[in-house]
Amino acid sequence: MIVDQTIEAYLHQLQPSKDPVLQEMEKRAEEQKFPIIGPLVGRFCQMLAQSINAKDIFEMGSGFGYSTWYFAQAVGDGGRVVHTDADPKKSADARAYLKRAGLHTRVQFEGGDALEAIKKYPGPFDVVFIDVDKTGYPEALELARSRVRVGGYLITDNVLWSGRVTQPKPNAETKAILKYTHEAFDSPDLYTTILPLRDGVAVSLKVAPEPKRRR
Repeated sequence: MIVDQTIEAYLHQLQPSKDPVLQEMEKRAEEQKFPIIGPLVGRFCQMLAQSINAKDIFEMGSGFGYSTWYFAQAVGDGGRVVHTDADPKKSADARAYLKRAGLHTRVQFEGGDALEAIKKYPGPFDVVFIDVDKTGYPEALELARSRVRVGGYLITDNVLWSGRVTQPKPNAETKAILKYTHEAFDSPDLYTTILPLRDGVAVSLKVAPEPKRRR
């Protein structure tokens, strides 16, 4: 656990999911041991998107639509969330969940690998959310950063990776997360911080890089 379990339980008591469709997705994730961002990170993502009046969001990795629910809430009527997942069954399930929640008209569904799907979209997006296979994180960063507007956000899940990012001899997934994180912090066009919420959430504000000074 990244956060003390009693603190985690307290936070969940403060902000339980009220939508029955969202509750159903949470139950499914628990029963199937399927990783979702959970209500704490979900609320944070929605709040961050709403704070910049986001109307166009791209999700790199959406599963059966749990995170999509929060982003679809944020963009409002007339907004768009691009949902991506390589598994047609999960995409179909996401469509069904979001239709029941009354949010499907705000969502555009893309099948296939998210790293390939985003190449069809030049942007700029207000928010790009990254939650693909961890070995794809460095490539996802390069694809996403050029497609988010100045003043927009990259939001990336699992950057603390259950604490494995601090341990010696990292495996391929952990190495990829570490590479992503260091590049995000070192990028002149991104201002990045990490919140130790659930499994660690990196937030990068897209900024205009400072112009080079003439000598």
